[in-house]
Amino acid sequence: MNRLLAGLLSMALLGSTGCSEAQNEQAEGKGKKGKGGKKKDKTEALSPIAGLTKVGTMPSEVPESSGLARGPEAGTYYTHGDTRSPGGGPSIYLVRENGQLVRRIELQGVQQQDWESVSQDTQGRLYLADTGNNGNDRQDLAIYRVDPKNLGQVSKIQFAYPDQKEFPPAKEERNFDVEASLWHNGRIYLFTRDRGNDRTSKIYSLDANGPARQTAQRVAELTLPGQVTDAALSPDGSRLVLLGREQIFVGAVNGGNFGAVKMKAVELNGAGQTEGVVFIDNNTVLISSEQGALYRYQL
Repeated sequence: MNRLLAGLLSMALLGSTGCSEAQNEQAEGKGKKGKGGKKKDKTEALSPIAGLTKVGTMPSEVPESSGLARGPEAGTYYTHGDTRSPGGGPSIYLVRENGQLVRRIELQGVQQQDWESVSQDTQGRLYLADTGNNGNDRQDLAIYRVDPKNLGQVSKIQFAYPDQKEFPPAKEERNFDVEASLWHNGRIYLFTRDRGNDRTSKIYSLDANGPARQTAQRVAELTLPGQVTDAALSPDGSRLVLLGREQIFVGAVNGGNFGAVKMKAVELNGAGQTEGVVFIDNNTVLISSEQGALYRYQL
């Protein structure tokens, strides 16, 4: 009998110890975003953020919205996923500000490995940046120029970075992933996402009307506390906006001298994996997240 009681007591103590350790591990793991922790996906702001308003949700047809550009009518916008939608080829989508799908436009003669941004010139032509490069090892980077009014005219610019010699480079030098682009004065500007150190966005440019093969020009760099996921220039050219993960960087710009801009960081905690941004007017932007949320942000 004494042996039975001792055995039961020992089992109870072991169970209590195991439960306590599990609770401690769970408590210690709460809120971790780094190694060993898993960040919970959030699709809208968890607390009020000055100037930020959720206005809609992307349709399910769009696989992780990664870019935004103005549509042909007020209140409409082009977007795209970073990969092709299930059961279809490479496509862009025309949506309303509330996320309602107007139409899907399947593109012929283009590839879609990792589309990460879309920019737009003054004639309404779109420049789709197939420049996602998480591993910093791609040698097939491309920009596709598409005219929504004439889908039969699609051109491609293949390019390389002048300062990348290894594929991939050492981990601390992995700053060749581009998820942000904009068009300005006949050139396409590319902003890198610093996966090595989380602090520098290099700026490259390409001739939007130039040859089919180019070496990008490295024109400047910005020091930022985060990784850049999209870019936009205000209609009057006076403001540059760079998007980050739950962050937005805003600065005054003069004549396309993007490297001289002093950027102000604003935290968008709870907004999700913010990936697309476009100006609605000179003081307001529309932001999309990979989780499908659409926000207006008053600068």
